[in-house]
Amino acid sequence: MRDGIHPECFDVEAHCACGATWNTRSTKKELRLEICSNCHPFFTGKQKLIDTEGRVERFTKKYGAQTVAGLKERQQKQQKTGAKATTTTT
Repeated sequence: MRDGIHPECFDVEAHCACGATWNTRSTKKELRLEICSNCHPFFTGKQKLIDTEGRVERFTKKYGAQTVAGLKERQQKQQKTGAKATTTTT
């Protein structure tokens, strides 16, 4: 490695907003994080839906709350009445 071109690297303790801390190396002297592997939904399996602009409500209003059980029930009703079962694709 050439001298004088690389940033200085420090041993630091990283702090997450959830309270987790761990030691690592960084070019910054202090690391404060909002999310880490202890609290991220991908790693924990617990997803928190944050809807700040009403996107979910707008979607359900436009398309309705469609579930697999609801679609099967609708198809069964159509078959009993003799109507042709149709499926919609989006």
